Amino acid sequence: MKSLEVEQRQVVVIGAGPSGAIASALLKRNGHDVLVLERQRFPRFSIGESLLSHCLDFVEEAGMLEAVQAAGFQTKHGAAFAWGERYSEFDFRDKFTAGQGSTFQVQRAHFDQVLADEAARQGVDVRYEEEIVAADFSSDCPRLTVKRLADGHEYQVECAFVLDGSGYGRVLPRLLDLDLPSDFPVRQAVFTHIEDRIIDPAFDREKILVTTHPEMRDLWFWTIPFSNGRCSLGVVADATRFAGRPEDLDACLKQFVAETPSLSRVLQNAVWDTPARALGGYAANVKALHGPGFALLGNAAEFLDPVFSSGVTIAMRSASMAAGLLHRQLGGEAVDWENEFAIPLKRGVDTFRAYVEGWYDGSFQDVIFFEKSQPEIRRMICSILAGYAWDQQNPYVAEPKRRLRVLAELCAQG
Repeated sequence: MKSLEVEQRQVVVIGAGPSGAIASALLKRNGHDVLVLERQRFPRFSIGESLLSHCLDFVEEAGMLEAVQAAGFQTKHGAAFAWGERYSEFDFRDKFTAGQGSTFQVQRAHFDQVLADEAARQGVDVRYEEEIVAADFSSDCPRLTVKRLADGHEYQVECAFVLDGSGYGRVLPRLLDLDLPSDFPVRQAVFTHIEDRIIDPAFDREKILVTTHPEMRDLWFWTIPFSNGRCSLGVVADATRFAGRPEDLDACLKQFVAETPSLSRVLQNAVWDTPARALGGYAANVKALHGPGFALLGNAAEFLDPVFSSGVTIAMRSASMAAGLLHRQLGGEAVDWENEFAIPLKRGVDTFRAYVEGWYDGSFQDVIFFEKSQPEIRRMICSILAGYAWDQQNPYVAEPKRRLRVLAELCAQG
């Protein structure tokens, strides 16, 4: 059998999405040799279109903020929630934690391309349509087998370390048998892009709108307006909620919207011009976030749920943390990946998890729609909705489950 040629690199990053682009740029800015291998051709469609404010902290750290600001995306200042005739909104500029107050709602094909192009402009070697087909971490230098999709040619890359930012592709979890079943219920999303033609004066294009079904509180919709008069629209629910619904995804989504009067009013003039898609069973987990020679970033490690748009924030935060640790390690420093990466990263993920669980059991919805809430508590909650789920100075981050339980009980008492 013919042996494959072997290329020597310092760091390989799997995936050119947000976590891969951020991590590779940060490492390159610190003088490291970085190769990014991306299976798809950009631009390519992705969901996760409503960024949280904390994302821009990492975009700025990677030297990409100016390019993102110049790209023409829809400015986003917060999140609005609707349930029946109830309405509640949070402005990210009025929050407990210091940091970015505004962010963007983005078509991910364009946004991800901007970040990847910026990484390449800074000197990162980004290769598209190249797939990792095997991974060997048995020696001190990891070795990846790469297949060029254009011609089927295979070669190997040997490096000091691998960062997996492959998102739903979950490359190393699959190849290294790291996957674990998530303990989250199996939920499904059906979504599309529409020409929204929204004229409702109460609709704020600078906020994501999260709408709860009037009768099924565990079923909700996202409405994410873009800067070009279009928006992303999706419904999320336990997979059992789709039983008995039309098999045609467009008809299914339209039926759910029709059952939700407040959202129907907002979208009454919409032009449904793009076939709907479905994504199911997306919650994921792994046995370990790191191992000898590798670390997992963002959705390649764990994905919770789209309800608070936490996915891209977790991806970028993990990229920043991993790039900083790897820079130190490559400089000869001893790094404790468990205590300096996995445990602190999971702390924020678990904060998001507490509020996601509270959303679906109704307790966090009760808090969001409570009309007599104290302004300071709202600012603390707003910080979490803006992505600052790692701020231990925020009581609702430091003790998320207990604080949410107590707050929900107070709201229930009126």
